[in-house]
Amino acid sequence: MPSFASPTDGARLHYTDYGPAGGPAVVFLSSSYFGTEMWEHQTLPLASGGLRCVALDRRGHGRSDDVWDGFDLDTLADDVGGLLDHLNLRNVTLVGHSVGAAEAVRHVTRQDGGRVARLALVSGVTPGLVRSPDNPDGWDPAAMAAGNEEFRKDRHAFFDAGVDAFFAFDRPGNELSASRVRYLLDRIEICTARAGQALGDTLLTADLAAEMTKLRVPVLIAHGTHDTSAPLDLTGRRAAELAPRSTLRVYENAGHGLFVTHAEQLTADLRTFATEGA
Repeated sequence: MPSFASPTDGARLHYTDYGPAGGPAVVFLSSSYFGTEMWEHQTLPLASGGLRCVALDRRGHGRSDDVWDGFDLDTLADDVGGLLDHLNLRNVTLVGHSVGAAEAVRHVTRQDGGRVARLALVSGVTPGLVRSPDNPDGWDPAAMAAGNEEFRKDRHAFFDAGVDAFFAFDRPGNELSASRVRYLLDRIEICTARAGQALGDTLLTADLAAEMTKLRVPVLIAHGTHDTSAPLDLTGRRAAELAPRSTLRVYENAGHGLFVTHAEQLTADLRTFATEGA
């Protein structure tokens, strides 16, 4: 099982590595709770088409170590750097979904060293969700904290209650089989309670607005019109306004889980983006 040691504390972190070793490198960072399996509708077709697709299991997720510490954005970003260094990847297209988008931005602005050539933010929570003087339309931090407390009380019920909104099942074209939904729920249950709680707390203070303005690489922003976990106007549109070299792709009727409901569209956009100038 491929893994490497976190440069911060030595935690063993699992990753997958698909496709030809010499192909253009695309590195995937997952949403909260998910591991590498969330990207199957992107990594498999892209790898079959000649791209090298690497995906990381964040600490406490998937097959990576269950640890107590390291769920702050700096450490998570350094874990991403450890993966890129371990595989000596260059000219990378770094793709992050939801909180993975925050990890991706923090990595590029913190310590990338020129390995990342392009950045794709998919349903990202960037630049931030919480209300602040610079983000007056953000969510009430007390309400976010209350949601985190609901997760602590019964994360299983929390996951079940959020499925319909996550995939925007009330919108046309977003139908998924009951079997697929059950599989995805089973996968997020693998995330440890500690990891899920700690990431929720991290989002209470995450504000990457200033960092977004410092990005010098091309940025693709893929976001759904009906994303309730990271509303388009609060995140995707703001991110596009802040990142100097950004392109915003708005996915009609898509929710937060567009990596499944709009898989073909996302895969095509990532293929084009990753091979531009490669």
